[in-house]
Amino acid sequence: MSTYHTLDHFSASGKRVLVRVDLNVPMQGDIVTDTNRVTKTLPTLKRLSAAGAKVIILSHFGRPEGVYQSNMSLNKVLPALRDALDGYNVSFASSCIGKIARANIEAMNEGDILLLENVRFHAGEELNDPLFASELAKLGDAFVNDAFSASHRAHASVTSLAQLLPSYAGLLLQLELESLTGALNDPQRPVGAIVGGAKVSTKLELLNNLVKKVDFLIIGGGMANTFLFARGLNIGKSLAEKELAETARKIENIALKSKCKILLQTDAVIAKELIAGQKPEIIGISQIPEDAMILDAGPQSTANFSENLANCKTIIWNGPLGAFEVPPFDQSTISLAKDVALYTKNKDIISVAGGGDTVAALTHAGVSEQFSYLSTAGGAFLEWLEGKTLPGVAALQD
Repeated sequence: MSTYHTLDHFSASGKRVLVRVDLNVPMQGDIVTDTNRVTKTLPTLKRLSAAGAKVIILSHFGRPEGVYQSNMSLNKVLPALRDALDGYNVSFASSCIGKIARANIEAMNEGDILLLENVRFHAGEELNDPLFASELAKLGDAFVNDAFSASHRAHASVTSLAQLLPSYAGLLLQLELESLTGALNDPQRPVGAIVGGAKVSTKLELLNNLVKKVDFLIIGGGMANTFLFARGLNIGKSLAEKELAETARKIENIALKSKCKILLQTDAVIAKELIAGQKPEIIGISQIPEDAMILDAGPQSTANFSENLANCKTIIWNGPLGAFEVPPFDQSTISLAKDVALYTKNKDIISVAGGGDTVAALTHAGVSEQFSYLSTAGGAFLEWLEGKTLPGVAALQD
């Protein structure tokens, strides 16, 4: 983090501080069903408030496409934010720019917290319009980005605003950057990675980057079927992108040159249909029937994966190994997740995981709190693993 200003370098007392967070939370009716993103904003908000700043929150919510939509008003998130900030003075402004925003800010006392309305109600946000960014900048004396999950977007409240005001990384963003940098750019070795999911096509850049940086790579889920097919194995009617067989072979060649070992399953849990509650059939990977689908890695494969991971110092995980949403095809993911959690605790392994399906899978396994770091950043996490420069992060550089 040496190229970024952190809150350790910031005297916030008496200043109007614009804080970009991610309050794009799931809702059912008027109830926030998962407050994880709200909770993760609290350390930065509380620190700035305690320092005597006027804390002014910027966030997006949904995809309103530049127009006001009542069901995407951040006023709906306000009760959850107030509950999380019990004891703090938290208010709401029905606009994020202009007279309404300015009036609400002028009425604040030091230490107060103000939530501004959804920045995506203005087309200038997603267009990264400098005029919209300048309107936001008029409201503050400094800018803090604490939304790593939005930092892969070159939007006005993420990038342009950072160039108009003295800018700092918030505590959550700092933690995310330090965790990911430590896991991928300057890791303790050996480094093992687990990449799962349905399609190779969605993770080509990720695979091409990881095989150059990790010591071994476990490929699972539907992606593994494409690699198995590329190796000449019969995969029955399993989900696969057979047209990417040559691409899979190229990735394996890059891995070979980079001295990265790719691990695929040697046995499989199969069924003729993807239906919950079936009695699983376990079979060797070279014996898949024509009318069957590979739906999970088998126990022999899972044990082999775990044995390799036990020797690691750093583990990176993105994507489940099988059709984990449909039991009993979740067993490999659950078993391996529990093992990684145990290694993290007992062997001082650094374990970093992220992505929507990954968070869901590790939560399903009951170990989401036992990894060294679990990112909820989704697309930003994936782009970081792909080796891309994130606009919101680059905007904070000296």
